[in-house]
Amino acid sequence: MTTTGHSSIWFFIGILLTVYGAMIFCYGLYELATGHLANVVLANLHASVWWGGGMLILGLFYGIRFRPGRNG
Repeated sequence: MTTTGHSSIWFFIGILLTVYGAMIFCYGLYELATGHLANVVLANLHASVWWGGGMLILGLFYGIRFRPGRNG
């Protein structure tokens, strides 16, 4: 039984993680560049940069690993 024409759900999750991760990461870099930090506890840890970067890396991994047309 072949699965031609079907895409893994993990590919679409990877795309979403990549898009959201890039948006959060870019906002975190914007905060660093302008110095306008959110008024939250531990804002100096720059969580948006860390979480955005992590989501971006994980999304790229899933997007590449489970891309359509990949053999195996």
